[in-house]
Amino acid sequence: MYMKRASSLAWCCLQVSKRSLQPPVHRGNGVPSSVTGWWRTRCLYRTFSSDNGKRLDTSLFVPVELKNTDSLEADIGAELTQPLNKSEVLNILNKFYRRKEIQKLAAENGLDARLFHQAFISFRRYVMESDPLQVDLHIVLNDICCGVGHMDDIFPFFMRHAKQVFPMLDCMDDLRKISDLRLPPNWYPEARAIQRKIIFHAGPTNSGKTYHAIQRYLGAKSGIYCGPLKLLAHEIYKKSNDAGVPCDLITGEELIYVDPEGKASAHAACTVEMCSVNTPYEVAVIDEIQMIRDPGRGWAWTRALLGLCAQEIHVCGEMAAINLVTELMYTTGEEVEVRHYERLTSLKILDHALQSLNNLRPGDCIVCFNKNDIFSVSRQIEARGLECAVIYGSLPPGTKIAQANKFNDPDDPCNILVATDAIGMGLNLSIKRIVFNSLVKPTVNEKGEKEIDTITTSQALQIAGRAGRFSSLFKEGEVTTMVQDDLPLLKEILDKPVQDIQAAGLHPTAEQIEMFAYHLPDATLANLIDIFVSLSQVDGLYFVCNIDDFKFVADMIQHIPLNLRVRYVFCTAPINRNLPFVCTSLLKFARQFSRNEPLTFQWVCKHANWPVSPPKTIKDLMHLEAVHDILDLYLWFSYRFMDMFPDAGLVRAIQRELDIIIQTGVHSITKLIRASENRAALQVVDEMSKDSESLLGDNQKPGPRRVRGTKPLSANSESQKGSLTSRLVQDGLLTPDMLKQLEKEWMSRQHSRGIQSRLNELDVLKKNRKKK
Repeated sequence: MYMKRASSLAWCCLQVSKRSLQPPVHRGNGVPSSVTGWWRTRCLYRTFSSDNGKRLDTSLFVPVELKNTDSLEADIGAELTQPLNKSEVLNILNKFYRRKEIQKLAAENGLDARLFHQAFISFRRYVMESDPLQVDLHIVLNDICCGVGHMDDIFPFFMRHAKQVFPMLDCMDDLRKISDLRLPPNWYPEARAIQRKIIFHAGPTNSGKTYHAIQRYLGAKSGIYCGPLKLLAHEIYKKSNDAGVPCDLITGEELIYVDPEGKASAHAACTVEMCSVNTPYEVAVIDEIQMIRDPGRGWAWTRALLGLCAQEIHVCGEMAAINLVTELMYTTGEEVEVRHYERLTSLKILDHALQSLNNLRPGDCIVCFNKNDIFSVSRQIEARGLECAVIYGSLPPGTKIAQANKFNDPDDPCNILVATDAIGMGLNLSIKRIVFNSLVKPTVNEKGEKEIDTITTSQALQIAGRAGRFSSLFKEGEVTTMVQDDLPLLKEILDKPVQDIQAAGLHPTAEQIEMFAYHLPDATLANLIDIFVSLSQVDGLYFVCNIDDFKFVADMIQHIPLNLRVRYVFCTAPINRNLPFVCTSLLKFARQFSRNEPLTFQWVCKHANWPVSPPKTIKDLMHLEAVHDILDLYLWFSYRFMDMFPDAGLVRAIQRELDIIIQTGVHSITKLIRASENRAALQVVDEMSKDSESLLGDNQKPGPRRVRGTKPLSANSESQKGSLTSRLVQDGLLTPDMLKQLEKEWMSRQHSRGIQSRLNELDVLKKNRKKK
């Protein structure tokens, strides 16, 4: 027994000496010298605030669930001392938690009140439930129970446990270095190795600024065009090849090499997110540079501006971006040459509003900011015997082009356009007059919050500038509003100077997140991103872009086993999270990918229910648009995971077919609206009849009419099937004329709701004007 005790004691002493836990010497302040000395040598942390003064959100730190890995069979601590009285230990631990000196020391070591509380709860559970307890901790607790130790001696063991629960405490300095975003120019050493010439083409829409930049691009030995939209990239791709300059097309969903053997051409037209920062060019064109402030996509313009390896960088956009671009280039040691352009045609703000759709004339474009207004206005135009083209953001590019061509064709009877602000970029339209149906637009701010506010001066100028373009049939442009009350506000908005852009967007890269994950292997991707943004440090020239869409996908696919790089790529996929069918499809893509099963053409067709039928209602049309988005998503993934998405060619072929089907539906959109309204009218009749039936008591409900000598109809009878309206029509109790009258009443009700909605918008405008 003595030998066993001696060997146990030797083992314990060895462990204690390894941890350098010497018997404490108490000082006057009540804190043992072993604790203060340990803190001096071990404290590597600052308080939870960044160098730029931003407070770290510690609620993002998710505690790690610890598993007891102690393999000791004998309770050596109890053999060396005595078994612990758990109730006495619990009392000591609670006193330890309440000590102000301990709370202050914990804060100095990176544990704010929240983390300190969570770490203590975990530590207390560990002490009370572990059997046996670690030897060194057992001895310290026994000494405290016996009155020969101080409860502050527990602190080193508490901190050791806290670092296991919150592993980021041990690597906070490393995490801060990784998330330091104060010097983005240093991320692109290839661009910093050359002296680039920056030329800013500044001017309003229809001023020829992009034209001059493209002329230089076409005349160079090599070049790259970076645009905000696939339509713009496709336009430059076509223009370049038509001019005899071989040019490749690179978008998120499509890669077209002009060379039959697949060799890259010297020129490329791409969407800005797809530009290469490693390939050297003679000339680069960055279009619509003002989008560098965009809360969601601004990072792509920042990356292109700082990272493109081109001898000449031609930047095109609003004058509001000149100062920011100049300051950014100052940090890289590059000068900016600014070339100013004036509008080539005049733009006049009319003194009178449209007021009625009866006052429409050829070349008019009514701009709405939501789909419901698009459908309502186009329906009312059609009711007046006029044809109109329709363009909104979720339409496929081919359909937008087809509608634009239809509107531009002087021989086509369709000479009125109803569109959203999607016409602000990417489409050449022959518009005489822009009519703002409303000046209120829903937006998303930098925090990802939805807001409803009046359009900005920049947005109003971008849209209004589409009227009277230099290359169109109309050499003078006009702009007005639908209602007279909006006209003074429109003039006020257009007269304001455009505010200078203050900051450029940034986004964490896959490499930065991978380094974060190395230090925090148990954190989810959404949690990693949150911690990154909370720790990130940026100077006044930059901001971190909104990452809500990224986190939405990260949470959605968190339960699917994917490696971090693949998971990151899935989270950057371009989806509309407001479309459930698209989100479900992305989830199925991730599941199939995780099983290492290629997503074949047959699999996609089965999922999308291909072939599809032509749309019969607006709802059908919107579903087909969602299917088009899913096929786009497949093509986007095929560009990044060719082995797992092998049938890009076949999917692209059916996408073209779908585009034609959607074009046909949009061409007859008023018929779809009418069909939807008829269905809605039938539902209204059903609801009215149900309401009238509910007013009757159970004993007063009319039963089925019965002719003498016949049996009563059962509940499952054929005549009972279908809606009440269809049965009334079949029985001759409801005539088509009566149905039309009901439809008119329903339409009148909808119209009055529209008027009320418009009044609400005007209230919002008045409140905003009062605030300003």
